[in-house]
This record gives sequence, structure tokens and C-alpha cells, in this order.
Amino acid sequence: MTHKIVRKPIDKTHFDVYNIIKHTDIRRSHVANAHRHVCIIAHIRKYVKDLQRKTMEERTILHSDLNNFYASVECMLHPELKAYPIAVCGRKEDRHGIVLAKNYAAKACGVQTGETVGQALAKCPGLVSVEPHFQHYAKYSRLVRQIYLEYSDLVEPFGMDENFIDVTASARLFGDGEKIAHEIRQRIKREVGLTVSVGVSFNKIFAKLGSDMKKPDAVTCIPKEHFREIVWDLPVGEMLGVGRTASQTLYRYGITTIGALAHCPDELLTKKFGISGIRMKQYANGEDFSAVMPAGYHPPIQSVGNGITFRADLTDESEVWPMILALSDEVACRLREADKKAKGVSLTVKCCDLSVKEWQAKLDSPTQNALTIARRAFAVFCRNYTWAKPIRMLCVRAIRLDEADCAEQITLLCPAEEMEKTETVDQTVDAIRRRFGRASITSAATLRLDKMPHAAAEAE
Repeated sequence: MTHKIVRKPIDKTHFDVYNIIKHTDIRRSHVANAHRHVCIIAHIRKYVKDLQRKTMEERTILHSDLNNFYASVECMLHPELKAYPIAVCGRKEDRHGIVLAKNYAAKACGVQTGETVGQALAKCPGLVSVEPHFQHYAKYSRLVRQIYLEYSDLVEPFGMDENFIDVTASARLFGDGEKIAHEIRQRIKREVGLTVSVGVSFNKIFAKLGSDMKKPDAVTCIPKEHFREIVWDLPVGEMLGVGRTASQTLYRYGITTIGALAHCPDELLTKKFGISGIRMKQYANGEDFSAVMPAGYHPPIQSVGNGITFRADLTDESEVWPMILALSDEVACRLREADKKAKGVSLTVKCCDLSVKEWQAKLDSPTQNALTIARRAFAVFCRNYTWAKPIRMLCVRAIRLDEADCAEQITLLCPAEEMEKTETVDQTVDAIRRRFGRASITSAATLRLDKMPHAAAEAE
């Protein structure tokens, strides 16, 4: 007997699922009922997965990248700057004097994003340093995003100056992806006064790669039928998903291009990168099926962090502890605001030579308490840091987050009564701060932080 579905199909998708089940030869005499149902579900899942993949393969994705965004906004608001090489830099007084963005004149002199102002000036003595004005950048970012939303409701921000746009369903109204990309580019230039580079492809990874290939004020298409000829000869580090460290590791094994990564043995990638290595290979072969999320979508919080660059380097543990405690206090406050608890902590240390070290540790139980987070972070620091160099920056991050009301395993070392008392104290502190201000109540250990910058800690 062949099992048939009773419910009448109502659309093509249901009709196809109906046919799958109708023609699945599962006989009662040979297979138990439970096994039969499992087989039917497996067929349905396979069909849905294949249908989703087919749909994803037929997409048209844009990646829009505003050219030299911070520097371009500053030059637009202050036209007199256009004649000079400029760099948007952080405050030197708070030791945030690094290059955040530069114009093409500065780039021609070799100035790079992320280097110190001193390094930039050595390359370009005539460089004009401009302090950032983030309120202006946010304003123009919103204006540009409104233009994107006129072509699709699937607009996913990728930073303040970049967006993915799924225009698959917009072709009947506005034309193909390349035509839409040119129209968006021209409108942004005409209506906002900024230039943009747009990549057009069948997935997000290659759309991003396309926007990086031609700058400024350009459109690059990477169609599915020709992507191998276009991207496989490019350096492997240019593809989204391959970071600097991964790129260096791949280079050591002779994998220097995206094409070489596409043909790399799975065993090598798994050994060196785990599941991330297989994902990189899939990306290189055009197998990125990640969706462009709709406007207004907020991804689940994966971590909550707080970091600070100090006014002067820290030189011993007596200076490190109050800084970690102050950072942990802000992290714990944000956890409580988000109704989250952390099951782990991460500590990042940037030395005076800008080298970075990071360590992680598990917490005994999920928490949103500042002292618990600080103690574990400080223990990790003391166990790992050798004081070969003074410390320029610290960042404490709560990781492995769970809901605040998640079930917890109570231990004898931390009985339920003590945990409830701690939570009551935290809630009381939050209530006082809401009424009288953030600085109205704090730990005595953080009262004198001479090396803390004047501005608040940088939110991560």
C-alpha cells in the first residue's frame, strides 16, 4: 500500500510535497508506522532544502559601499578640504589618534586606515587631520539607506557605510541588477553628494567582492556563469570570510588565490580551520546561500563587550584590576538591560606596540554580575599576561550568552540564596543609576582612574 496525504494541496509547493509523499513507496507490511513517518518527513525536508537552494541560486544581490565615507562626508561639508590629502582621525588626547578614513589624495601617498597619525604624517607631511563627527555620518547613512529602500525592503546594513540589497523581486519594476545598481549610484551622487561602488552578483560574498573591485563611483557585475573567470585569480584575502590570519595561513600552504582555495582538499582546510575552512571553500565556489535580512532586522546578541584605550600605558596589576572592574560594570549593566546572562568571558589586551592578545574562560554559572565577570577576567589576565610590554588597551566581553531566565545548575559553592542576594543588589544599583545618573553609585576601586580617558568607554 502506498501512503497518500489526505489534505488537498493549495499551491504549487504543497502540490509538489503532495506528489513526493504520494509516490513514496512505503508499505505497511514492511515498515513500521514510526519509520514510515520519518521517511516522509525526510523526503519533505530534502525537497524544501532543494527548493530553498534553487531559489537562492536565482537571486540578484547588490552590495553598496560608500567610497571613503567619513572623509567624503567631511569634504562635502567643508569643500575647502578637497584640495588636500585628509584623514579622519580619533582624538590624540585620548590616544585614539589612528586613521579611521582617508581620501584618495591621502591614499595616493600611502596612508592606510588603522595606522597611527604619526605613521600617516611620516608618509604624507601635508596630511590634514580631521576629528570625526559621527552624528553627520549617521545622518547621511540614513539618507542613503532610504534610497535603497525604494528598490527593495530587503536591505541589510553591513556597517555604517555598506549595505546588502536583495533586488531579486524588483526586476519587473526597475530592470535587472546592473541597471538598478547604476540608478542607485547616480541617485546617491545627485541627491546626497556622495559616491558609491556597487557589486552585483548572485550571492552576498561575490556582491561584496564586486564592490571592492572598482572604486570610486563604479558598478561591477559578477554573474553566476562567469564568476570563475572573474574572481578565481584574485588574492584569497580579498574574499569576505577570509581574515588576515586565515589568509596568512593559506599563503604558507601555497593557497594564494580564491581559485586555489576552491580546489583545496577538505582535509587540509578542516585540519587548519575546522568547519570555517569548509565554509571558506564553499564561498570560493559560489556556494553562499545566506539571506539578505529585511530592513529593521536586529540579529540576536552574540556578545556584549566594552573596551577602552588608556590615556597612558598600564604598567602593573594594581592598575589593571580597577580598569577591568570598571569595564565589567558596564558590560554587566548592558547584560541586564538585554535580559541576558553570560556563560563565558573574553579578555583582549592591546600592548603599547599595538600587538593584540585575547583569551577566553568559562564562568561557573550564567551571570550578569559585574564582580563575577571582573574576577574571572582578571584571573585570566594574571594567568596569561607576562608583562613583556605595557598595556595600551583592554576590552572585556561577555560571551556564550543565554536568556536571563534560563535554567541554572545550582552548586554548593554558590547557593541559590547568595545568587538571589547578588541579583537584588544589582537591581538596586540599576534603579539608583536610572534615577540619579550613571556616576551616582560605583565601586570604590574605580573612584580614581587617572589613566581613564575623559570620554565614556567605547561600546562594542
